Amino acid sequence: MVTFEGLPGAVAVSHLTVYDWPAPDGLRGGTPHLHLTCSEGYVVVGGTGSVQTLPATGFRQTPLAPGALVWFTPGTIHRLVNEDGLRVVVLMRDSGLPEAGDAVLTLPPALLAGPDVYGAAVALPPDGAEAEREHAARARRDLAVEGFLALREAADAGDPEPLAAFHRAAAALVRPRVGEWRARWELGAAATAAQLGALGRGELGHLAEARVHEQRPVERGRFGMCGRLDVYGV
Repeated sequence: MVTFEGLPGAVAVSHLTVYDWPAPDGLRGGTPHLHLTCSEGYVVVGGTGSVQTLPATGFRQTPLAPGALVWFTPGTIHRLVNEDGLRVVVLMRDSGLPEAGDAVLTLPPALLAGPDVYGAAVALPPDGAEAEREHAARARRDLAVEGFLALREAADAGDPEPLAAFHRAAAALVRPRVGEWRARWELGAAATAAQLGALGRGELGHLAEARVHEQRPVERGRFGMCGRLDVYGV
């Protein structure tokens, strides 16, 4: 039996310094998006701000300050707002599936028409200069804010169809990757099932394979969806 050596529960962790770029509506912060399968949590370690969320139950804004712990389930559109130096430790289920595509930005509907159109709209230059990559990250953020504000306006007016249409488009975009995600899940979070089965049979081999791991960030300051990321290779 292979012992999973990632973080407990196959959680992925990163440190996020939230963007302070003004958006079209005057707020500073990150790119609105949702996850199709991953729950996400924030542990606030510095600064202040809020997280705007839009599930099917309606819009909500939750204040963020040091010590706050906020989390939400798949399908929750979320947008981080930076009021003063907001920094959070981000916890993601299933070993970072968002880095494998489990995140869809709230772009205007025309840009959700298919993988090629969407991919071109959200891509950052792979080898561009810092200023070029920042410009691209900011442009896609502004497009997502435009789409998010339209979804929020419809929800506030009691019209659920635009949000439902976004859910359908997001699901269609990620469907080709579900097999890849299942394989990642089986090697990570599902490892507990194998250990439970072994214990039930009286097999204790995985206990003798115990190890201790330590790691520093493998990359600092990456342009992410919501800010600059320090990421770990787990």
